[in-house]
Amino acid sequence: MTWSRVAAQVAAVAVVVSAMVGGGRCMTNVAPGKNITATYGDEWLDAKATWYGKPTGSGPDDNGGACGYKDVDKEPFKGMIACGNQPIFKDGLGCGSCFEIKCDKPAECSNEPVTVFITDMNYEKIAPYHFDLSGIAFGAMAKKGDEEKLRKAGELELKFRRVKCKYPADTKITFHIEKGSNPNYIAILVKYVAGDGDITGVGIKGKDAKEFEPMKQSWGAIWRIDTPKPLEGPLSLELTTEGGTKLVADDVIPKDWKADSVIKSDLQAKE
Repeated sequence: MTWSRVAAQVAAVAVVVSAMVGGGRCMTNVAPGKNITATYGDEWLDAKATWYGKPTGSGPDDNGGACGYKDVDKEPFKGMIACGNQPIFKDGLGCGSCFEIKCDKPAECSNEPVTVFITDMNYEKIAPYHFDLSGIAFGAMAKKGDEEKLRKAGELELKFRRVKCKYPADTKITFHIEKGSNPNYIAILVKYVAGDGDITGVGIKGKDAKEFEPMKQSWGAIWRIDTPKPLEGPLSLELTTEGGTKLVADDVIPKDWKADSVIKSDLQAKE
């Protein structure tokens, strides 16, 4: 069990005891807030923050998460990731979205914003908005040199707002053809989308097809299609971001594609 969760449980017990002594009520099942969409604006909102995994780690032990991404410890995420609760994760439709977060209490907080990517889901109903951060991301909110002291706080209040995702200039939208894919069933993970960051629709088109066929969200950032007629490559993909931007990657999947392979496109959204 992580220090963050231990601290959170200790704090919860203290609240319960206090409520019992004072005759108050303890609320342990907080309703989620409204969904944070790509067009909600730049207002700073309140949230709770916890952290999980290793103190200087990138969250999950396998460097993955409920979005289906792998290697979140490496470029371009570099461990700056978060599990969002439902109005942030949105059953996977929030995967890849970006948020600025900052804290001003306790004293170790820098009150300077840092950016995190949504790569995972958390189910703890402790606040309308809740970010369960990697150890790296939680410590990044601290004044320089106070990262470990801040992590010992375990749980804290923060401010957050949604922002456009920005990647290094050479980072392009990347696709991973999932294991088990074949000409009659193909599942594709979409990642590294700038701008809105998250994808709410994917279409696929075979070699001689005139229109894109809609794919279904499988889970997280993975989209799939089942078809009785084999899809002949090369295959083109049409992506729709939450803000309505459409991006087309023509012939991005080659005719001789294989399952469990990574395809880097030459496409990127505007930031």
